[in-house]
Amino acid sequence: MFQPKASAPGGRGSASNPHNRFEKLTLELEPEALVDEDGEPIRPRTQFLRDDSQSIITFNDSPDIPFRAGLNPYRGCEHGCAYCFARPYHEYLGFSSGLDFESKIVVKENAPELLRTELSRKKWVPQAVTMSAISDAYQPVERRLQLTRRCLAVLAEFRNPVAIITKNHLVTRDIDHLAELAKYHAASVAVSITSLDPELAKTLEPRASPPSRRLAAIAELSAAGIPVMAMTAPIIPGLNDHELPDLLAAASKAGARTASFTVLRLPYSVAPLFVEWLERHAPGHKDKVLSRIRSMRGGKLYDAKWGARMKGEGFFAEQIRALFDLGYRKAGFRDDMPKLETSSFRVPTPQLGLFGD
Repeated sequence: MFQPKASAPGGRGSASNPHNRFEKLTLELEPEALVDEDGEPIRPRTQFLRDDSQSIITFNDSPDIPFRAGLNPYRGCEHGCAYCFARPYHEYLGFSSGLDFESKIVVKENAPELLRTELSRKKWVPQAVTMSAISDAYQPVERRLQLTRRCLAVLAEFRNPVAIITKNHLVTRDIDHLAELAKYHAASVAVSITSLDPELAKTLEPRASPPSRRLAAIAELSAAGIPVMAMTAPIIPGLNDHELPDLLAAASKAGARTASFTVLRLPYSVAPLFVEWLERHAPGHKDKVLSRIRSMRGGKLYDAKWGARMKGEGFFAEQIRALFDLGYRKAGFRDDMPKLETSSFRVPTPQLGLFGD
């Protein structure tokens, strides 16, 4: 059982705000400004900032990402996962990839309306849209704002396929829309499970659903006829890789049809933030974890090479792959994840008002 040295500060995955690599100036507060009158660290409150973007669907051409179109109602993520590869994206907004990433959440309030407009355009080519590829669309504020739910309602109306990636049980709230899309082979959900150890999950992913709730989400979605994949991600060599067989067995038992894995990625400032997390929460694992990561990344903590960045290379990468393959076979997955289809896509007829306008 993982024994954390200390709990995350205020339910955060980061304890600091590293310098933004795009900014010339750095603001450093005096030590007295970081503690209250009793000398206790001041816990940063989450701020929600409005994003007035005029488009909502983004596109990528990365050769090792299995989708082209993405949709994210939020930028930044309050789940606060210590390892999140998306943290550096916050630097493009002028923020830090540390505490800022998980406490300054940029909200696209008009996401559903923008989505409807973009799907209605003649130039839109029906294709699967992936939600939560960068920021989790079901992070805590979604319970109140319901932007993801409203976007799903639009996707269901158009019968445009959607693939969701999340580590929050809140996805089950939207079973109605997802089940409707699933009738047309236009919905799938990937639930990310990093560990079955609640203590490790609590410090590694402080505001995400605990492992038991993620398994419950798999079961509820599967029971509703929605195809579910389990994502054992990220695999952190020397910390959670030994859990792979149990993770796969639990996910299969819950109803996941298939599973996948990725190895920890530490681009840019994520590397020092994760090293800081190891020093704070798992000092006894630090040297082993970092040594194995370097052995998988050509002696560095990160290698951005296409194809290798998701799985790593070398002995430990091959060992993880072999352990995954063995666990996958033993778990008895159905391995029948359907391909998302666009054949039922339609542009709904506008509803007329009382006077035909």
